[in-house]
Amino acid sequence: MIAATAVEDLLRDLAPQVLGTLARRSGDFVGAEDAVQEALLVAVTTWGADGVPEHPRAWLQRVASRRLVDAQRSEIARRRRARALAASQVPGAEPSAHDDSLALLFGCCHPDLTPPSAVALTLRAVAGLTTAEVARAYGVPEPTMAQRISRAKQTVAASDRPLVVPGPGEWPARLRPVLHVLYVLFTEGHTASAGPSLRRVDLTDEAIRLTRWLHRAVPGDPEVSGLLALMLLADARQPARTDAAGDVVPLARQDRARWDRVLIAEGLSLLDRTLVRGDVGEYQLQAAIAAVHARARTAEDTDWPRVVDLYELLERMTGSPVVTLNRAVAVAMVEGPDAGLAVLEGIGPVPGDPHRVDVVRAHLLERAGRPTAALEHYRRAAARATSLPEQRHLAAQVARLAGGAG
Repeated sequence: MIAATAVEDLLRDLAPQVLGTLARRSGDFVGAEDAVQEALLVAVTTWGADGVPEHPRAWLQRVASRRLVDAQRSEIARRRRARALAASQVPGAEPSAHDDSLALLFGCCHPDLTPPSAVALTLRAVAGLTTAEVARAYGVPEPTMAQRISRAKQTVAASDRPLVVPGPGEWPARLRPVLHVLYVLFTEGHTASAGPSLRRVDLTDEAIRLTRWLHRAVPGDPEVSGLLALMLLADARQPARTDAAGDVVPLARQDRARWDRVLIAEGLSLLDRTLVRGDVGEYQLQAAIAAVHARARTAEDTDWPRVVDLYELLERMTGSPVVTLNRAVAVAMVEGPDAGLAVLEGIGPVPGDPHRVDVVRAHLLERAGRPTAALEHYRRAAARATSLPEQRHLAAQVARLAGGAG
């Protein structure tokens, strides 16, 4: 018998390939997704007992196709489509797994979907997570997530955009939401918005896997390369971001000997090859900032003026309050904390991260020698944080400053 984990890993890789092919052939995204899930259940039992077949993807495709045909034949209105699908099952015909998987990714990142719905559908259909796992990633009840995913699938199914890889003229418009979904997926895994751990390894690993896959499909796109480089450089710091108790370790105090030098080397090499092409976008700029930190042997060696310049470019490009927050910290490192506080004047709230402005303001106020004001902002941040490691970190800052005030 083959190990259950090996079967699960293989099925997770094959599922989006089979779903992409079946949805393209049938034109029925919702029905295809249900059929593939049924086929996966059969495979888990059959392969675990009898071993993996010689052509596992073809096996899974055949079972899923039969399940879909059976379901469609039960509905009079879909009998014609079922016959067309059945006729398309030509022995030995094996459409491109690469093209169908890529088409599925583009379909899940449909421009009519909101980013949360697109991420949820991508996790479900492409990454192979169960509805329960996706619900845990978002911190919502499973029935709520099931409804969200169902609505997203219906939106894709009702769309006039077929599940095909976009033509060359469509790439610029269609690629952007795909990159955004992958970025959001990685960001949520890198610093989880809620839960007991700072990081969701399953989400960061899936984001990197899918971005590698997209990069292989379009190796010449600089923003795809930039996003992959950013993920690799950020993920390289993971071993040092928390201590043995799981508590947050700020960047300045991280043991850089624990950073993953293999990932750093790969990320830097990829970024260096990308930046020379010109046409620099937001993901390349973020990767360039991560590269400055990766190249610094110590926190004190960081080229902060370079970081400020990059954040200024990124802020002009995106207008993101998150970028403004990070620029404030970088400016404070170059010009002093009061200059950093000046950058924060008039900044609005950070969507989905309500405590972050108070964290940065508290940090800069403490550096400026204003502990009482810093304490107030740390308290506000601690009350708003939803991640347990961040709550503990901020509570420790409150206790430290409150003790000093006492």
